[in-house]
Amino acid sequence: MKHLLLAPLLVLTTHLWAQTPKAEDLGFRHIQTSYLGDTVDVLIKSKKGEENLRKPVFFFCQGSLPQPLIKYEDGYVYSVFPFSTDSLEKDYHIVIVGKPYVPLVMDAKKLGQNFIYQDFETGQMPAKYSERNFPAYYVERNIKVIRLLKKQAFVDPGKLVVAGHSEGSTIAAKLAAKSRAVTHLIYASGNPLGRIMTILAQYRASESDTDSTRYAESEFAYWEEVVSNKNTLNDTPGDTYKATYDFSIPPIYDLQQLKIPVLVCYGTQDSGSPFNDYARVEMIRQGKKNFTFRAYIGLEHNFFPVTETGRPDYSIFNWDTVANEWWKWTLEN
Repeated sequence: MKHLLLAPLLVLTTHLWAQTPKAEDLGFRHIQTSYLGDTVDVLIKSKKGEENLRKPVFFFCQGSLPQPLIKYEDGYVYSVFPFSTDSLEKDYHIVIVGKPYVPLVMDAKKLGQNFIYQDFETGQMPAKYSERNFPAYYVERNIKVIRLLKKQAFVDPGKLVVAGHSEGSTIAAKLAAKSRAVTHLIYASGNPLGRIMTILAQYRASESDTDSTRYAESEFAYWEEVVSNKNTLNDTPGDTYKATYDFSIPPIYDLQQLKIPVLVCYGTQDSGSPFNDYARVEMIRQGKKNFTFRAYIGLEHNFFPVTETGRPDYSIFNWDTVANEWWKWTLEN
């Protein structure tokens, strides 16, 4: 699909009996609310036996693609989070919210490439999802979810950690800039200069010194088309013009106004790495002491090492290490 960033690699984790799994089967609480008339699915993961213990919320904004939160296949279920939640559960109730008009639970065999939920008749993303797939929708929806969570007896409202990966990092940054409830921000594998810069960087990396492989040049033409139609929710196999435009507004504008503790982490082999390095340089120039930068040397977008051929080595899984460092950072800051 054109102009879609990769979501985290998911792993099969739990063996199930011969039935469709429910959130409760996997140790989640499932809360449903509504936003602008849309059903919103909220999953809460807590340490077993401490579900009603008063703790702060760790709110995770997942990356791109309309994937169901719970995906199962042949008696197994894929992990809801790209990382183990064991360390974070010690001090937080961990929250994740589903994508609009995407089922909460679905058989992976009925999903498209990258576990994408598609319109079965057209083979494209559901129109109602595409019409809502832009930052402002997610930010306002998440603010409403946060207000609901703060009313729960098991939630300590004095601390709220918001973490976002990839596309979710943009949503998390904008959420932190708009909501005073957010006390800590984790900005992971994002591009502080916006999505279009990631697209251009990926195409530049594929170019060679020939006229036939100047891929990035065509992307400037695409960007001009996007800008001319920035509010258009066009029906395409990938992102709408509005999604591309809105996600391309540089999140650094939101990041630099924050006074709360911010952790920026990224792999140095990710296409967004130079832009995160730039953000680091800029925050130093501005004298901002509330930022912590963690560059994972030699790792890519999902924190896998990169081989000599330039491909991720999926045999070395670093997500749990990254999440454990998130947990430690939230306690130290």
